[in-house]
Amino acid sequence: MIEFLQSIPSIPLWIGLAASIPVDVPPLQVYFLITIILSVIGWTGLARVVRGKFYALKAEDFVKAARLDGCSSLRIILRHMVPSFLSHIIAVVTLAIPGMIIAETSLSFLGIGLRTPVVSWGVLLQEAQNIRAISTAPWLFWPGIGVVIAVLALNFLGDGLRDAADPYT
Repeated sequence: MIEFLQSIPSIPLWIGLAASIPVDVPPLQVYFLITIILSVIGWTGLARVVRGKFYALKAEDFVKAARLDGCSSLRIILRHMVPSFLSHIIAVVTLAIPGMIIAETSLSFLGIGLRTPVVSWGVLLQEAQNIRAISTAPWLFWPGIGVVIAVLALNFLGDGLRDAADPYT
């Protein structure tokens, strides 16, 4: 199922699902529906990493020793396997957050995400579509700079947290 969802191009799928939201839905519900749409598609990357790490760690000596010692499967997973790849989970999650920010901003910029009464980077960037508007009011492009700064900051935060959790990588 993970491979099937990853084989579908995400941007057209986001656009199609976001366009299916009725126009008369309140802004708060649109926000939650967009979050659900992005989450339904975005969980596959983390699931793939976790699955691969579990299969790799399953054959390690410390897991076999814990199994021979009589530990339950849940204890082996929680006490031995999860701490071994926690840094990878942190890296994938913190790198997924900027992706979700860009996706929501893109959908709102295109007019199929959040709409005008709600303040969003994508909604604010809609006004900066016209080059004449930017030339007369350059501050309309500042939300774009905010998106770049937020995405870079979260990427650096993710790298720092991954290095702090596993300094040997």
